Amino acid sequence: MNTTPSSPLHSTSKTASDLPGSALDQPQVDATRRVRAAGERALVLGGGGSTGNAWLIGVIAGLFDAGLDVTGADLIIGTSAGSTSAAQITSATPAELLAALLSAAPQARTAPVRSDGGRGRVGPAASHMERTGRIIAAAEDAADMRRRMGASALELDAASDGSGQTRWRDTVAARLPSQRWPERTVLITAVNADTGEPVVFDRHSGVDLVDAVAASCASAFAYGIGGSRYIDGGYRSNAENADLAAGYARVLVLSPFGGRSRTPVDWGMHLATQVDELRAGGSRVETIFPDGDSEHMFGANAMDLSLRPPAARAGYNQGRALAEQLTGFWH
Repeated sequence: MNTTPSSPLHSTSKTASDLPGSALDQPQVDATRRVRAAGERALVLGGGGSTGNAWLIGVIAGLFDAGLDVTGADLIIGTSAGSTSAAQITSATPAELLAALLSAAPQARTAPVRSDGGRGRVGPAASHMERTGRIIAAAEDAADMRRRMGASALELDAASDGSGQTRWRDTVAARLPSQRWPERTVLITAVNADTGEPVVFDRHSGVDLVDAVAASCASAFAYGIGGSRYIDGGYRSNAENADLAAGYARVLVLSPFGGRSRTPVDWGMHLATQVDELRAGGSRVETIFPDGDSEHMFGANAMDLSLRPPAARAGYNQGRALAEQLTGFWH
């Protein structure tokens, strides 16, 4: 097995605003210091937009149907679309989630299917990619990039009427089978837009699960929780944030974007770098990336709702095909 992107397998319910003022302070909200230093099995669910979420659910359902249940991991790390998946698989079965995905009403295509076709990226997705690309190019390092991303999101928010926050929360809530944090260790990543500091939410953070997921998925604006605002968890370290699994014996990473990163290699944010660090620390690591036949459904097409069913089916087929190979590793 290898770790190159070309291969499918490489190695209390109160809201923060209801809590006392101290619960809104960064040290209380950020769960990084509570992350266990060691454990047996960690499942890392990376970001990847709407199609990424569908693919993640498909892979997990395929593994499950082939006899390998990874939803019982001791640690689950969710970033952006992966945070939605993390919340979903801890409150519904893979079969239920996949069935709901495949039975959803057909959606109109909102983006091109192939980058070499006649239709290029259009609308908000293209604008967002261009804006964030300029920020990454101008940043000196990862910390500077996070500060700039936060400032840009806050600037966009200042120009809006503020109604997007409520609509986004309602959208996220509708995607979750349960709005209660699971009892197991689930970590959801984000970045504080006001300070640029990385943040990790868990069930002890004084933040509703819906709000944690909404913050982790806030790629084009800053999502407010209590007195702070947050942006997409993919800016914390990378689209997977696999570094949070340090000390776990076995780490399975599902990466819809195939381990790719838009940041310079020397920033140390690439998945391959984090995998090397995990292995150097004694972890066994395997990663699953979309196969070559389904890569066109990600990247520029990640927010195309019409591609969710085929992305889920592609993930399901991969999961079933890889289950036997991964069983020995996971157990």
